[in-house]
Amino acid sequence: MNSIWRAVVITVKDKPQARVLLSQAGRDYRRAVQSVIASLGHPTCPPGARLHLHLVACPPDRRARDLSNLPKALEDALTHAHVWADDSLIDRLTVDRGPLTPGGRVDVVITTLTATLFEDLR
Repeated sequence: MNSIWRAVVITVKDKPQARVLLSQAGRDYRRAVQSVIASLGHPTCPPGARLHLHLVACPPDRRARDLSNLPKALEDALTHAHVWADDSLIDRLTVDRGPLTPGGRVDVVITTLTATLFEDLR
C-alpha cells in the first residue's frame, strides 16, 4: 500500500504546492479492483445505504504489515468501481488478519446497516 500514493511539487501561479497523487502502482491497483468487480457482475450497494466494510487481509508472506494501511486505497478503488457512491457511507470498518496466502488476498464483505440515509425521516 505504501506505493499507491506519491508526493509531488507542482507550480501554480508561480507558487510551488505539494500534492499527493495516485502513482502508477495505484492506478494499476485500481484497475485490478475494477476487474474483480466486473468479474463479479458489477455488484453495487443500495443508494445511500449505511455500510459495514469487513476486510480480511491474507498476507503473502510473514513480513510485518500494518493492517491500518490497507483500507483507504481499497475503499477508494471500490468507490471508483462504483460499488457505492462514496466511502463516507461506511459507518463500521473491521480489518482482520487472515492466513498466509500465496500471492496475498483481501476478502471483502459489505453489509448494509440501514436501507438509506433518509430511512429515519419517513
